[in-house]
Amino acid sequence: MQNYPKHYCGVFGVFGHPNAAELTYYGLYALQHRGQESAGIVTCDGKHFHPHRGMGLVSQIFKGDVLHDLVGTMAIGHTRYSTTGSSLLCNAQPLTGNCWRGPIAVAHNGNLTNASKVRDELEAKGSMFQTTVDSEIILNLLAQPVLNGHSNNLIETVRRIEGAYSLAIMTDKELIGVRDPFGFRPLSLGRIGDAWVLAS
Repeated sequence: MQNYPKHYCGVFGVFGHPNAAELTYYGLYALQHRGQESAGIVTCDGKHFHPHRGMGLVSQIFKGDVLHDLVGTMAIGHTRYSTTGSSLLCNAQPLTGNCWRGPIAVAHNGNLTNASKVRDELEAKGSMFQTTVDSEIILNLLAQPVLNGHSNNLIETVRRIEGAYSLAIMTDKELIGVRDPFGFRPLSLGRIGDAWVLAS
């Protein structure tokens, strides 16, 4: 029996396209082999996030008029195979939250090797967790105004996590792709016309 690399989960993002939700749906459909437990899409219209997540396959979750309600020119999506956390709706991604930065959504592929340590530290400082996935650590780190004695930004957050990962992060103004320093988890950047696309 041959062993092949296993990446688990798929992330997808679109920036600057009028059909961002539809493109993200097709992106997740193509990434379905990377996770079949749950899937989700969060869009942004420049002010508000519009999330939809569910258990099952992409084609089962985004039926009927669901995509029509996901308005905006930005979107990130996720299809999940659980490596940490139970297979429950609360653990479906992308994860969203509001903080001093405004709204943030995170879709994560990979594993954080220092997840327990960082989660314990965040909980000791008063952070609350709604899921059992290590991905929520990233959301909580981004929400900290100060991290490691420095004014927090994305770079400070990424310096705090360890492991193999790729991320799609969305605010009400931008879409950000992040890959671990060694590039163990795939993340590609492309264009469709004037729009930008991220895919694991």
